[in-house]
Amino acid sequence: MKKINKSSILITVVIGVVFVLFSFQSRFFEVAKQIEIYTTLFKELNMYYVHELNPAELTTQALKNTLKNLDPYTNYYNEQDVEAAKIRREGAYGGIGASIRYSDKETTITAISEGYAADKAGLKPGDVILKINNQVLKKLKREEISMLLLGVPKSAISLEVIRQGNRLNFDFKREKIEVNPVPFSQMINEDTGYIVLTKFNEKAASEVKKAFNNLKEKGMQKLIFDLRSNPGGLLGEAINISNFFLPKGKRIVSTKAKVKKWSNTYISRNSPLDLEIPIVVLINRRSASASEIVAGALQDYDRAVILGARSFGKGLVQKYRPLSYGTQLKVTISKYYTPSGRCIQELDYANRDKNGIVSKFSDGEVHEFTTQNGRKVYDGGGIQPDLNIESTPITEATKALLASHAIFNYATKFVLKTSLLNIENFSFSSQNFKQFVRYLKEIDTTFVTKQERLFKTAYLATENNRFVFKEYQQIKKKLQLKKIKEISKNQRFLATKLENEIIKRLYYDKGVYQHHLKNDKGILNAARLLKDKKKYTQLLTPKK
Repeated sequence: MKKINKSSILITVVIGVVFVLFSFQSRFFEVAKQIEIYTTLFKELNMYYVHELNPAELTTQALKNTLKNLDPYTNYYNEQDVEAAKIRREGAYGGIGASIRYSDKETTITAISEGYAADKAGLKPGDVILKINNQVLKKLKREEISMLLLGVPKSAISLEVIRQGNRLNFDFKREKIEVNPVPFSQMINEDTGYIVLTKFNEKAASEVKKAFNNLKEKGMQKLIFDLRSNPGGLLGEAINISNFFLPKGKRIVSTKAKVKKWSNTYISRNSPLDLEIPIVVLINRRSASASEIVAGALQDYDRAVILGARSFGKGLVQKYRPLSYGTQLKVTISKYYTPSGRCIQELDYANRDKNGIVSKFSDGEVHEFTTQNGRKVYDGGGIQPDLNIESTPITEATKALLASHAIFNYATKFVLKTSLLNIENFSFSSQNFKQFVRYLKEIDTTFVTKQERLFKTAYLATENNRFVFKEYQQIKKKLQLKKIKEISKNQRFLATKLENEIIKRLYYDKGVYQHHLKNDKGILNAARLLKDKKKYTQLLTPKK
């Protein structure tokens, strides 16, 4: 056997250490160099630029632009942003209990939380806020308006609003607003319970547990767990909720990070609530992150049937890192993997084409994994449901309509003529839809398609456009008829959106969920599946 030269090994090790140190120092120098360039540029701008600059605003914009090409979840938060993020995580804040839509033109109340300050004061969705504590809002930014609305519980606040052309004043006190992540739970028949979870804040697991135990006392033997449109939240809450239905000692999720200490395997550490109850989990395209962790864990252990549409596909984990002066960085630190080993991340942010378009993992090679029972599941592109609910494809015109304020504004006018509805049986009829279409043609100004916008821009850019005015009006009318025809293909889908918005005005979120129990396609399909024990079992059994 050939002898190993010890001095050769020592030289190799030394060279390796020197190389690592040099590499580290080189990267450190490059970082320090770029920071110094930015600092000197900032000083020069501040001293010599012809107009006064806002240093905080300029820095915030620069930092956000730095991060925007990484992924949409890595973000910089200034002091105001930090407070807002804290509210989302903790689920409690001092405010008025209303959702607000901010735009360049106006600040509009879009929803009222039942029983809170704004509701008791008499404010309504559709009210446009003109002043807060006598401060005119017209030239204020979103963050400034938000800070005016938030405050210490029991502190006084006054709002001047305009409602259907009338100016109204409201004086009341802010309250502690508790954001319940489980806004609704109820028995839907003699043995089936329904729980909806809308976000994974710090109260998520405790509220799900409370709702579950309450329904068990009422005779629940089957569960529909609704995670549709739940964007996710805290990883720990997702682990705890998964643990409710899985035995102690099971892997719930694992993470792989560049920093070794952030690569972890998370195990269920508590006694479960129930290991036997049949469960259907509802998901859709807007179920993401923590929602996918729960759905993925229950699917991989064949503990529940997943029903609905493919989930969003967010397989990335973020962590908050403190920065100077109370600011924060939320940074993507790892990818997570379901118990079977799947990473369900859809978009590959590390690889973009020359136009900056992000590629999709699902467009490439996807990998096959197996559940505990041996069923086939796949990575790259969200959680695929065990049973799909077919839906009509949404037209581009319908997407433009949903992005506009037309449905909201129409619901505001609709409820002026209606004070009572039968929640369970209310249906936005074909006749109602015709009236809505008439409203879009004759009154609404917010529903504008891409083609209409481009055509108007071209017309306005035409010299002496008064000579083509007649032709412009004719083509404009044709474009309008085209978009009405396109949205009519999604009439039932849009009717449901209108039903929800109208019921919400009169009976709050609770009324919408009550309506869903008798009318929602997903809930009805889930209830039927839970009644069909044979089919439920087949879906959790590998295909031969």
